[in-house]
Amino acid sequence: MQDEKLHIKEFSPRSILRHIQGDRSIWAIVVILTMMSLLVVYSSTGTLAYKLSRSPESYLLKQILFVVFGAGIIYCAHIIKYSVYSNIAKILFIISVPLLIYTLFFGTNINDANRWIKLPIINLTFQTSDLAKLALFMYLSRKLSKHKDTIKDFKNGFLQLIWPVALICILIAPENLSTALLTGATSLILLFIGRVSLKHIGLVLLMAAIPVLILIGIAKSYYNEVEGKSEPLPNFLTKGRVETWVNRIQSFMYADKAESSYQVQQAKIAIAKGGWTGLGPGNSQARNFLPHPYSDFIYAIIIEEYGLLGGCTVLFIYLFFLFRCIRIMKKCPYAFGAFLSLALSFTLVIQALTNMAVNVNLLPVTGVTLPLISMGGSSFFFTCVSIGIILSVARNVESIEGEAANLKPNEVVNS
Repeated sequence: MQDEKLHIKEFSPRSILRHIQGDRSIWAIVVILTMMSLLVVYSSTGTLAYKLSRSPESYLLKQILFVVFGAGIIYCAHIIKYSVYSNIAKILFIISVPLLIYTLFFGTNINDANRWIKLPIINLTFQTSDLAKLALFMYLSRKLSKHKDTIKDFKNGFLQLIWPVALICILIAPENLSTALLTGATSLILLFIGRVSLKHIGLVLLMAAIPVLILIGIAKSYYNEVEGKSEPLPNFLTKGRVETWVNRIQSFMYADKAESSYQVQQAKIAIAKGGWTGLGPGNSQARNFLPHPYSDFIYAIIIEEYGLLGGCTVLFIYLFFLFRCIRIMKKCPYAFGAFLSLALSFTLVIQALTNMAVNVNLLPVTGVTLPLISMGGSSFFFTCVSIGIILSVARNVESIEGEAANLKPNEVVNS
């Protein structure tokens, strides 16, 4: 009888919580965002289920499975000592480069873009850019921690840091320009925090601005403001994704014209209907008209159903997540852990802010999902890996603080 009581105690919720370490606030954020994901995904997939003759509950069940597996990934990633990620960073980076090249030429085409590769046997697809981003930030954090003394030097410091960023962004850009720009921006923020010379960062920004300005110039040149529609592009500009990029810039720049983006207009309608308090859970109307209401434009559905108060709450949660990660970075005694937690938190929060900005028409349409809320995919799992690594850094910081607290005052002074 006593043995049975002990067995029950071992598997009680309280005993399970003891094994969950790291920043408890971040764990709470994960729970809140995933619970919100279940509500909004279930609400926004009704039309998709109808078109594909499937039950709406099937997408809810699928999302529940994603959340369960994602929680397992976070747990497994957070129990690994974060220094291990420094050892595998170079290997992951080397693997990601040929994977990106393979995707460009032989990737699975979905929505007119070769961003995915299909995994054999399990017959699932994943975006290689998700793996490449994770590998890049791990590798960049490792390089920053090793080049602290030469960080200001152009040849021995800056070039050693910028070439992996340039390589990954160049390989991602042809099929996913928005992800390449966000990855590059996050990397430059990390370099700035790592005390890289401002003139070197400014040089990179100047070089990156040139193709962006060219695209904006093309978009303006081939748009007829009188008739309110875009003009046909020359044949050499219709190759690859150039035409899509130009159309998105035109839709953003001329949003008040008759032929502006259908997606943007429907998102605006959803936000206008939501008002301050929203229409209520499951009462979205825009889900029947808005393309991808369960992924790219899920934030518009949140505002429609939960109002501006709900939308502001989601924004606050992501900013609070960033605050907690910055706190972890400040407490981490080792450079690699500090840079790693900061890089991964910045990329998740910047991705979230970009998705929200697109939904409220502050940025052109990008196709970037809302971390932990949009319907599950490879991006969801890699987001969970990133959060697990951040929690791994937090767990080790807590253990160091715990050891210091257990020392006697004279032992702390001597250490």
